[in-house]
Amino acid sequence: MHNARVIGTATATVKHPSMEGWRLLVVQPLAPDGHSADGHPCLAVDSLGAGEGEIVMISSDGRGTRELIGCDNTPVRWAVLGIIDQ
Repeated sequence: MHNARVIGTATATVKHPSMEGWRLLVVQPLAPDGHSADGHPCLAVDSLGAGEGEIVMISSDGRGTRELIGCDNTPVRWAVLGIIDQ
């Protein structure tokens, strides 16, 4: 699990069927200090309604993501697990 800042949303006109109805967020993983960027931005599915600028907890756990999506062959890697209150 990592903390990340939501920096925007993404729209896909063509996507895997398992991604239908899921909101896609562009998130920037954060370093342990909680402020500076750590790596490249990535896409994460969101069922919680996180907004731009919020800090979220993301996971790349494949099994957990497949269970969340409800599909064993989804290409989704990252999922938002929670919104961190400041």
